[in-house]
Parts: sequence; C-alpha cells; structure tokens
Amino acid sequence: MKFEGSQNYVATADLKLAVNAALSLKRPLLIKGEPGTGKTMLAEEVSAALDMPLLQWHIKSTTKAQQGLYEYDAVSRLRDSQLGDERVKDIHNYIVKGVLWQAFEADQPVTLLIDEIDKADIEFPNDLLREIDRMEFYVYETRQLIRAKHRPLVVITSNNEKDLPDAFLRRCFFHYIQFPDAGTMKSIVDVHFPGLRQELLAAALKSFYDVRNLPGLKKKPSTSEFLDWLKLLLAEEIPIEALRSKEDQIVIPPLVGALLKNEQDMSLFEKLIFMQKHHR
Repeated sequence: MKFEGSQNYVATADLKLAVNAALSLKRPLLIKGEPGTGKTMLAEEVSAALDMPLLQWHIKSTTKAQQGLYEYDAVSRLRDSQLGDERVKDIHNYIVKGVLWQAFEADQPVTLLIDEIDKADIEFPNDLLREIDRMEFYVYETRQLIRAKHRPLVVITSNNEKDLPDAFLRRCFFHYIQFPDAGTMKSIVDVHFPGLRQELLAAALKSFYDVRNLPGLKKKPSTSEFLDWLKLLLAEEIPIEALRSKEDQIVIPPLVGALLKNEQDMSLFEKLIFMQKHHR
C-alpha cells in the first residue's frame, strides 16, 4: 500500500513520503501545521486513495482518552434496574464502544483520524500511549481483552497550541505541513477552481501573499480562507483592476473580511496603507 496523492488533494513529495513512512513503520503519523493547511483533509484523502474506511475522533478540551476506548453507562443501568428491565443482567448492554475499539475490531484496516489532539488535556496523549503502541486494551467491566484485528493507520493532527509529551512524540512519525508557496497554492486552486482565468489568479495570489506577509499579523490568513475569498471574488464578479495596485503598492483587497478575521489585524493593515500613501 502506497499513497501517491489524489485528484482532490495536492500532496507535496515530502508529505507523500511521510504518509508512506508511517505505513511502513506501522507508527502513528503526527501532522502539524497552521490551521487551514489541509491536515484533516489529508486523512480523508489517504483513506479514500488507499480504500480504507475512515473513522474520525474530533478532540475537544473536555475529551478523555477513555472515551476513545469505551464508556460504561452506569446511569442507564441504574435506571433500567429501577424499571425492572431484563437488560440489566448483561453488563455488555451498557458498554459504549469508542472509536479506537471500532477501529480495532474492523474486518479490514481503517484510517483512524485523531483530530486536533493539542486541544485536550496534556495527559491525554500519554493516556493513549499503551493502547496505540500495543494495539490492545482491557475492558475491566466485562473482563475482555480487545486486540486489533488489523493495525489501523493512525493520523493525528495538531495545531501546535500545546507541546506534546516526548514519550508520545517518540512513537510517532512526524511531518510539518509548510504553508504552500505560490506554485503549490496555484496547484491547489486548480483543483478547486479548474479553468480559472490565469490573470485573475495571478492578481489574487499577489494580493493574498501581500496580506499574509504583513509583519505583526495576529492571525495570518490560511489556505482555506484564500479559497473562500476566491469563491467570493468570482461570485461577486470583482474586476481584476480592484486587486491590482499602482506602482507595486499594497492595497486593501475587496472583501478583505474573508482573509483578516480580527480588528487588530484590520487596523494594522489600514495603518500600513495610510503610511504608504504618505511616504510617496
């Protein structure tokens, strides 16, 4: 099994290499990068390209590692016992299988996405170490050992909001998705907007990177925001002239609210334009 990219996802050579290294080493693939660089989409495209079902576990600040294995619904069991329900006699009826359990018992290898692991508590990655390493876990309530029939391809994404524990990092193959350069971004746009006028794309790319490269931005616009902005430019039939600046000056692009998402960045941009005008 080898990942060669897909029609819907522009994967760089080093990203393809990282996916295939994780497959060969049978280790989780840890993907870091700015939000909006296609980390989650990578798992979706890898699973489609390799014909592996995709299981997704989206992590929140309240998520506990145990939820990925299973949960024992003691409240329902207590309620059923008060109602005299026959189901109470079998504890299996109150065990809720988590995503890891589903991945372990699948009849074919699956892709398991653990999305935005850095949102959870710092202990979360450590709590999963043994299960992901040994591909097994014990259910104390039913005294079962659950072993993986097939080792899933585990893809873990992180937005770099928190440092992950060293012991966890040692067990992963790591890849950082660099922000696309103009050439790669052009390939990404070609996938989403085939047949886009090259003149418009060139002007939009220049305008986007002008905004993105402003020093001091709190939140740089991402790939997904650039694609949203392009969609708006086309929907509103914005003329190319509105994107172009005279004498290579930076201008406020139309619909800039699709790219800049907070007032500090908006005000920084406006100050820069103001200073430009007064330095001519």
